[in-house]
Amino acid sequence: MTIARNITWFKTALQTRESVLPLVLPRIIFFGIFALAVALMDRRFGLPDLSPFGAMADNVVCNLVLGLLLVFRTNTAYDRFWDGRKAWGEMVVAIRSILRELQTGLMGLEGDDRDEQETVLKYLSAFALCTKLTLRNQSLDSLNASLDSSSLSKLKASDSAPLELLLWVGQYVQKMSDRGHLDSNQRYSLNCLINQLVEAFTTCERIQTTPMPIAYSVYLKRLTLLYCLLVPFSLVHELHLWVGIVTALVSFVLISMEEIGNEIEDPFGLDANDLPLDEICTSITQTIDTSIVKRPYQIHIEKSPQTS
Repeated sequence: MTIARNITWFKTALQTRESVLPLVLPRIIFFGIFALAVALMDRRFGLPDLSPFGAMADNVVCNLVLGLLLVFRTNTAYDRFWDGRKAWGEMVVAIRSILRELQTGLMGLEGDDRDEQETVLKYLSAFALCTKLTLRNQSLDSLNASLDSSSLSKLKASDSAPLELLLWVGQYVQKMSDRGHLDSNQRYSLNCLINQLVEAFTTCERIQTTPMPIAYSVYLKRLTLLYCLLVPFSLVHELHLWVGIVTALVSFVLISMEEIGNEIEDPFGLDANDLPLDEICTSITQTIDTSIVKRPYQIHIEKSPQTS
């Protein structure tokens, strides 16, 4: 067990598939070559006193500011990632709860009423798919499997397709309540669950439409660039030609931290480090399709014989 765990640790540490290394490797190579060029120039021509540049790289204030900025950048990006995951978790819970409420509260429906109920249940899976497509700025054409052509046309013409679907679900709940199939408590509970879906979608929309301030991102990149360019001047006299490798390692640490923030800042994309929205939507669709295939069960309560 211990050996297997150690092997897994090394495999994880060395994997590149979900790593930012392929993204930052060109920048790392650039800084390594630049540092090597500084070392070769110092060795061949004897560069003047480089201590002022080295002092700038070794400056405690510069190191502290850069470190705090990188940590703040990563933490802020992870907060956005986690808020997105929580929002999708709330969607899953709310959709399953609505599914349960509609099936248990409307068990006696038959014929056209039952067909209408199944259509509304499909609206719930379509909501999850539509939310994913909206967040990824993709076409809604893939909803053909869940919706008829008329409903899909209405969604494409609406300002917000996910909210339009929730409006249809809310109208159905009100209709069933007016017919007496749902009491006031059931209607209130379902409307609260629909509001949770609206809140979760709005949270995802806020994350997607609120990027990190450009001025902050530019300043962090400039400070990182300046620091990586000054490191060779600080270490060249002690390390000589080895300064290229050391500078590459330093730049790898700094640039990778920034790139991790860039990777998870928008968690709704198609990158390896984004949220598994396809799997979440597939799980929701399978749950709803299974519930539609299985007719709602009937509860039979055996009455105990009455004693005279």
